[in-house]
Amino acid sequence: MMRSLHFVTYSDRHSRRYSFCLGSFVLPILLLLPRTAATQQTAAESLAGTAVCTFDDGKQVSSRYKPAATRGEVPAGKVWAPGGVAMTMFTETEIMIANTSVAPGAYTMYLLPGKKDWTLIVSRNATVDGRYDQNQDLVRATMQTGELSQAEGELKVFFGHTGPKRCEINVDYGKNRAWLDFVQK
Repeated sequence: MMRSLHFVTYSDRHSRRYSFCLGSFVLPILLLLPRTAATQQTAAESLAGTAVCTFDDGKQVSSRYKPAATRGEVPAGKVWAPGGVAMTMFTETEIMIANTSVAPGAYTMYLLPGKKDWTLIVSRNATVDGRYDQNQDLVRATMQTGELSQAEGELKVFFGHTGPKRCEINVDYGKNRAWLDFVQK
């Protein structure tokens, strides 16, 4: 049985008191709010994986992604947002990706897996809802690819700091690895 909480909210000139029963109306609504908010997870909140590379001057490039479980082959020939959510890229410094300058800021990234090579697509669109719009492409860069000795159970994205002004993004999915240099300008 729920206990009612009463308090005086108003007294008129005839000294009649009106009370509001907090326990009967407001409290059940307050108890439902956290449950409702928890079920409405945004696409951005589902990006649980993080990869960061710090250049020698302390500036960073980072990516957030959804570590989607590997289920068979990659979707060859189709633009892909792993887990249905675009990967994000944040850069604090101007970088070069495949001879294209990328200004500091926020971007989304998509993959275009192929039979022999993959393409990394950097989009000007910074929303992570997974919708791809080719008109927003900033860079399309061919990634080098290789085969892993053991299959990964989920998508993994990580950076390797390969030189003073150079970071390499690596994407592992199943037995596939694709990588590409990001060079600080």
